[in-house]
Amino acid sequence: MNQNPIIEKLGRRLRLAVIGGGSGSFIGAMHRQAAVLDGRYDIVAGALSSRPEKARSDGRRIGLPEDRIYEDAMKLIRSESERPDGAEVIAIMTPNDSHFQYAAAALDSGRDVICDKPMTNTMEDAEALYKKVRETGLVFCLTHNYSGYPMVRQARAMVRDGFLGSVRLIQVEYVQGGKADENDPDPTGHDIPWRYDPVRGGPSLVMGDIGTHAHHLIRYITGLEVTELSAEIGAIVPGRKTHDFAGALLRFDNGARGCFWVTQAAAGVENSLRIRISGTAGTVEWDQEIPQRLEYKPLAGPSELRTPNGPGILPLAKRASRIVAGHPEGFHEAFANIYSDAAEAIVARRTGTEADVLSTTFPTVFDGLMGVRFVHDVIRSSEEAGRWVSCVTGTAKD
Repeated sequence: MNQNPIIEKLGRRLRLAVIGGGSGSFIGAMHRQAAVLDGRYDIVAGALSSRPEKARSDGRRIGLPEDRIYEDAMKLIRSESERPDGAEVIAIMTPNDSHFQYAAAALDSGRDVICDKPMTNTMEDAEALYKKVRETGLVFCLTHNYSGYPMVRQARAMVRDGFLGSVRLIQVEYVQGGKADENDPDPTGHDIPWRYDPVRGGPSLVMGDIGTHAHHLIRYITGLEVTELSAEIGAIVPGRKTHDFAGALLRFDNGARGCFWVTQAAAGVENSLRIRISGTAGTVEWDQEIPQRLEYKPLAGPSELRTPNGPGILPLAKRASRIVAGHPEGFHEAFANIYSDAAEAIVARRTGTEADVLSTTFPTVFDGLMGVRFVHDVIRSSEEAGRWVSCVTGTAKD
């Protein structure tokens, strides 16, 4: 990423406003750092908290001018749309139940949108937001940041270039241990964290938090859609009501079979997102905790290793690699790749030019819609004792 097409086409960086993600938020800091890493955006305004005092102090802490620190997200969208130097892009990193409200308002004001996952909690909101993006023609980017890793993009390119032949088997797991302690009960009372509230956090904590990431990773690399699934979802820790586990058998639109499981109750595990994809000609394997390594195992040859900017790297992965081979890149850089790709699409739309085709694989509103559908299909199957259920598929052009 040695060139900055944003400066070349627009003559300046995009103006970005952030909603949510104030102090104490891990993901908020990631969004802001990702936005500025490649020099594509200037953060010009923010409503970092729904609590007025916190919104003001957090806005000052990140260096926003006083008149562009907002205590209300909707006021930010209205005010910035009225300024000649107003924000052109709105980034949303708030509790899940507010994603639709803020994204819809931003789109209505003519702002492009970058939104944290899951896109929405309900199917109704997901479908309405998908329709609104299609109607406005604006850019909507969903931050499934794991698809920004160079070796995930290498895997995608290898699948499309035929290295694996026809995909036949897919295994994905996302395993964490943060909720493994049996002495750590579900929060109770009126002031529970929003993630544990089924209205604000969504119908399944584990599926909204990490299940949507695993599902998107399958779709991003393979280009396949789940057509049927048989699932179980619930709690592994005795006495817990919040979902901390989900597993499913999957059938795909090309006839492939898959196995999906996610949990936040695996004692001692940190952030183990892994995927294995096997085809008629070979297999690729990737582990998020060792993100600079992609193993390729051809049917008729020895195992091979791909690394960022190393031998055998393909253009999609090379574009996502910033430094020379042998120097590791990680979570921040992968997140930044999503922001940078979205910036190219936004500027191309605003200038009437074409974006680099290699920048067009970032997650969109359609990916968000498919993720919400998957969450609800897993829950539906589990509620019916694991019955195989049909999943609605389609394309982004439908």
